[in-house]
Amino acid sequence: MPFDPFVILWMGLGVVLGIVFALVGGQLLGRRLLGQAKKKAEQLISDAEREAYAKIKEAETEIKEMRIEVRERAEREAREQRKELVALEKRILAKEESLDKRIESMEHKAAELKALERTLEKRKEEIAERGRVLEGLIAEQTKRLEAIANMPAEEAKKELFAQLEAEVRRDAAVRLKRIEDELIENADKKAKWIITQAIQRCAADHVAESVVSVVALPNDEMKGRIIGREGRNIRTLESATGVNIIIDDTPEAVVLSGFDPVRRETARIALERLIQDGRIHPARIEEVVNRVEEEMAKTIREIGEQTCLEVDVHGLHPEIVKLLGRLNYRTSYGQNVLQHSKEVCHLAGLMAAELGLPIQEAKRAGLIHDIGKALNHEVEGSHAIIGRDFAKRYGESDVVANAIGSHHNEMEQESVIAVLVQAADALSAARPGARRETIETYIKRLEQLEQIAQSFPGVEKSYALQAGRELRVVVYPNKVSDAEAQMLAREVAKKVEKEMTYPGQVKITVIRETRASETAK
Repeated sequence: MPFDPFVILWMGLGVVLGIVFALVGGQLLGRRLLGQAKKKAEQLISDAEREAYAKIKEAETEIKEMRIEVRERAEREAREQRKELVALEKRILAKEESLDKRIESMEHKAAELKALERTLEKRKEEIAERGRVLEGLIAEQTKRLEAIANMPAEEAKKELFAQLEAEVRRDAAVRLKRIEDELIENADKKAKWIITQAIQRCAADHVAESVVSVVALPNDEMKGRIIGREGRNIRTLESATGVNIIIDDTPEAVVLSGFDPVRRETARIALERLIQDGRIHPARIEEVVNRVEEEMAKTIREIGEQTCLEVDVHGLHPEIVKLLGRLNYRTSYGQNVLQHSKEVCHLAGLMAAELGLPIQEAKRAGLIHDIGKALNHEVEGSHAIIGRDFAKRYGESDVVANAIGSHHNEMEQESVIAVLVQAADALSAARPGARRETIETYIKRLEQLEQIAQSFPGVEKSYALQAGRELRVVVYPNKVSDAEAQMLAREVAKKVEKEMTYPGQVKITVIRETRASETAK
């Protein structure tokens, strides 16, 4: 369709006019909006100025108040400091016054000391002068006394000291006897009661075991089999057990000899098993001995454990328990050492209970007091000291170790427990029938007791009584006084303790008898 030029012209004119009107309207609207914006900005600026002015005024007010507060605080602190300074000044002045007074007092005392020193110097000179005079007088008197006594001064001193020593010894003996009588009167009854209670309550086995080293044979033909071809069986058995086997004319018996009771017991059991089995040759002997040694080690340990359970002592080291088991195969004067140790354990515990002492500690020390006897073939020294060292090595306390080491007075006793163990050991050993000794040893011990008593001056005769458990000493009445008799008994007892070994205790009785006689004619 063709376009009309007039229409196009009018349309273009309309567009141009629209644009012109839009520009003119926009300009007018922009001017009006700009004027409004200016007014609003002026209003905001005015409000901000008023608000800022108000805040400035408020800040100035706060600053003024803070200045006033700071000034007041500073003034208060200054006043307080001035008060403190005034108080400090007063104290300093008071101290200065006190120091001035002390200085004056010290000066006064110094003056007094100087005066005293001058006085002392004068007195020293006077004393020295008097001393020189006295020395001259003493020298003069000494010469006169020497001339009168016809004896030098040194000899006179010695004689005087000898007389004083004799008087002091006599007085000491009298006082010692009086004190001992008082102690014995009060303590003897209590001690006897405690020991009696302990003995009555102790129910240990009183049968003494003996180690039998004789093996019975079914017939004498067995001796030849034990010896073996060219003696090889008996040599193997002796080598394996460490025990000497004596085959003599004794019918149907073989004697085992050896210092170690455990080895001897091992050999006895092994030989009895070989005899029962009938197969006796070197290989079989070694096999049986090895098996018996293992069984013996187990048996020894079980015996030690059973002993600890029986006496209610626990916590011992396994090595100590093993030694206890070995004591079952040891004897002392015919008394089984393990049975003796159990008796000592019970007695020590009972006496500790009566005295209010630690019961378990006393029983522990009593049970292991002789463990050194299971070692004394292997270690040099007495069984008490060996046992003490062994016990300390395996964790026993100092009290228990000291009780073990001192139960034969080989070291000083450091506790009451040690005394109780020694007393219990003596009670167990002194019981009639507990121990035995050969007639030669018995006679020798009695003779030694009498010889010790005879070695003291003033002794007329001495007699050993009650199988050596009492020693009576008869003295010359003109050489030994009643007071000196008590001292003599003590000295004899100490020498017996030092030089002799004996079971139980030995009572020393000194007899001083004065007789007056006259003949009627």
